[in-house]
Amino acid sequence: MDEAECVVIGAGVIGLACARALALAGRDVIVLEAADRFGTGISARNSEVIHAGIYYPQGSLKARLCVSGRRELYAYCAARGIAHKRCGKLIVATNAAQVPQFEAIAAGAARNGVDDLRMLSADEAKRLEPALACVTALESPSTGIVDAHGLMLALLGDAQARGASVAYGARVNRMRAENEGVSLWIADGAQPALRARLVVNAAGLGAAPLTRRVDGLAPAFARLSHYAKGNYFSLSGRAPFSRLVYPAPVAGGLGVHLTLDLGGQARFGPDVEWVDAPDYDVNPERANGFYAAIREYWPGLPDHALHPAYAGVRPKLGGPDAPPTDFIIEGPERHGAPGLINLLGIESPGLTSSLAIGAYVADMAEACL
Repeated sequence: MDEAECVVIGAGVIGLACARALALAGRDVIVLEAADRFGTGISARNSEVIHAGIYYPQGSLKARLCVSGRRELYAYCAARGIAHKRCGKLIVATNAAQVPQFEAIAAGAARNGVDDLRMLSADEAKRLEPALACVTALESPSTGIVDAHGLMLALLGDAQARGASVAYGARVNRMRAENEGVSLWIADGAQPALRARLVVNAAGLGAAPLTRRVDGLAPAFARLSHYAKGNYFSLSGRAPFSRLVYPAPVAGGLGVHLTLDLGGQARFGPDVEWVDAPDYDVNPERANGFYAAIREYWPGLPDHALHPAYAGVRPKLGGPDAPPTDFIIEGPERHGAPGLINLLGIESPGLTSSLAIGAYVADMAEACL
């Protein structure tokens, strides 16, 4: 059985950010990735939005890590030449009944340290985006977009420059946490292939299921995962907006919103479709519901203008009727299993928070090593 100091499970944006932070702290790091390349899961199937930190409960990990992570991410992208744009966002109320909700959103954002939100009248919003229909809007100047693949490539490069290595096609099927280290079973091996002083479970959609296959982890910390599929549709023709446009939040997500890629192409989504297991097929008939939702804030959406683009799946720790949950980042001081840090329910704003999550995990690791 091979020995390692630190193993990170998962080479998505979160795993790579953790590997980078650990390597920069002088740790020897191996990243184990089940796929044949990095960033093929959640990190490759999202809106690529840099969130400001608006929606999350005060003091939550989502709020704290998003706000600090957003600042770090803009600075990192600028320093490393990673394609990104601080394009801004409008959150729009399309009827008077939603206005009190927007006042609460603005107050919550201020408590989180988001100090640049501005409430706009319908006329002010329309001057910024003439195609928009709303009764009021919140402008978020610090929201942006980023090339997620370019970000992951930079994180990987930083980690490898400090000696980290990546093993692809290395699916971790089981672990055993003991005082002398965490043993890992890879693929169908009958015996553990590797033992590490520290394991960071950043396996994305597989992170919660993996906790149920850890000897030495109390059953209360073996989590279930629920899968919220989000479908995206692209817009044929030129985008009518220069900013991102979000409706009022809905249960399970932020509503069918308009985002832009770095080339200016518009896409809409995600919706919320609860599924038993991850799948990425987009049913063209779901566009029927998209048209009605989008026309609430863009009445000029032409018929037949939406086309299936892609789908992503969010790892939810609660099901359809459960309230939103925070990120869970648990180490031995919480769950009692030596040498193991679990990152669970890392959905949006995980991309924005990635650098801050990496630093947070590296700090936790000091107590484990």
